[in-house]
Amino acid sequence: MLRTRMLAVGTGIVIAAWLGASMPRAGAQAPERLGKVNFPTSCSPALQAQFERAVALEHSFWFGEAIKGFNAVAQADPSCGIAHWGAAVAWLGNPLAGPPVARGLSEGSAAVARAKAAGAKTQREQDYIAAIETFYTDAEKVDHKTRAVAYEKAMEALAQKYPSDLEASIFYALALNATLNPNDKTYAKQLKAASILEKVFAVQPDHPGVAHYLIHSYDFPPIAQKGLPAARRYASLAPSAPHAQHMPSHIFTRLGYWQDSINSNRVSAEVAKAELKQTDLEAGSYNALHAMDYITYAALQLGKDKEARALVDEIRGLNKVDAEQFAAAFAFAAIPARYALERRAWAEASELPLHPQSLSWGKFAQAESINAFARGLGAARGGNVPAARKEVARLESLAYALTTAKSAYWAEQSEIQKLAVNAWIARAEGKNDEALALMRQAADREDATEKHPVTPGAIQPGREMLAELLLDTGQPTKALAEFEASQKTDPNRLHGLAGAARAAEASGDKTKAKLYYTRLIELTKTADSERPEITKAKAFVASN
Repeated sequence: MLRTRMLAVGTGIVIAAWLGASMPRAGAQAPERLGKVNFPTSCSPALQAQFERAVALEHSFWFGEAIKGFNAVAQADPSCGIAHWGAAVAWLGNPLAGPPVARGLSEGSAAVARAKAAGAKTQREQDYIAAIETFYTDAEKVDHKTRAVAYEKAMEALAQKYPSDLEASIFYALALNATLNPNDKTYAKQLKAASILEKVFAVQPDHPGVAHYLIHSYDFPPIAQKGLPAARRYASLAPSAPHAQHMPSHIFTRLGYWQDSINSNRVSAEVAKAELKQTDLEAGSYNALHAMDYITYAALQLGKDKEARALVDEIRGLNKVDAEQFAAAFAFAAIPARYALERRAWAEASELPLHPQSLSWGKFAQAESINAFARGLGAARGGNVPAARKEVARLESLAYALTTAKSAYWAEQSEIQKLAVNAWIARAEGKNDEALALMRQAADREDATEKHPVTPGAIQPGREMLAELLLDTGQPTKALAEFEASQKTDPNRLHGLAGAARAAEASGDKTKAKLYYTRLIELTKTADSERPEITKAKAFVASN
């Protein structure tokens, strides 16, 4: 209990310290800390620190503030074309999340035009401007991927031309991550980017972009452990950047470090809410919602259902958001879905509404698909086959819409969700062979893709569901193998450990069953709810 209280107090101190360091307030202010960037320019020497601050903001994906900073430099020195370059890069938004919005393309293109008009006093700065121009050229006619690859190649050439310019290498590494092939299990581009960044990290350990992009480069199950040093470093070197508080949780989640993820995202969410309050806008923060989804996922793995429920209640009280971003729509759909499904509250899941109704859900079919999946899975596992079939039809329609919109990744996710619901429908109808075949197909197709950065993890992992289905149909030995395979990509999941323990017990392996039950008890030692899985684990260990 004392340790729990200390953790809670410690988290509160961290949040207070961050708010004190970064949010405007009357009187003396703590110094801003964004990390250290070294980006020489030919602009007025008096503006160099201001320019590098804007670059640091950009590296921590604080785009609005970065644009303000670059514009202020350009206004103070009209001949500083590289300042407009910085704004053009910032208008891309998060290049790992997908194409920029229409306004981003328009404003970014205009910034490139201003950069060219202002000119640059060095060939290096001209090359930077030319590189970002490749992304915006013919944006209305050439698809996003083609332009992103063109930009990547331009940054590669820039980095090769100026090997001593570490900023060029850093932006090139980011471009590599933005154009990676999500189906490439060799992680070629990610590891190439990481190799570049690790070299810079050795000489610039306080650079925010290096730590940030290393986390993204290693945000994959087989290589996530390599990202732990950057994850441990990023938040502390740039405590004034909201995104720097959230990003470490990408690695923590991959490794099943749930409390670390909660602590990281709690700070991030509170900071985002505090920042929004200053605008007097009565709405939720999409940045906070994104962090809250990560907290919900982590809390549920620790059996902290009350903590997760508080977040569900909070989002149910929000009827609008500061910006209709995909991350907000995803969180609105994912948080209640996770809460219901992780607790195995099938009836509750089958009736989940789309909230808020004011959100333009038609723009976010990939987020709406989560709601359809949760409702369908809840209905099927609760034995309501007709209701489950309605959600399958809805998933099919959403997958078609995503395919039409050329969103292949998310269309595939909807197809995987449809397969999983159909598998449980088949199980409800007693068609066990068909159910297993469908679920194995879903698990294999999910294994062939990668988690999108917007989510801490699948709403329900496909291979874990396959293991549950095998256990449900009386095949515990095969189920155990699948549970253990699932733990390699989704470690320390509550149901992964509980399922492995039940499968081992059912197959007669009491030693392994006790091992998994003991791990489950340790995992949930701070639980605020007594889940049936936890009760069973304690009873088994006590009697064995």
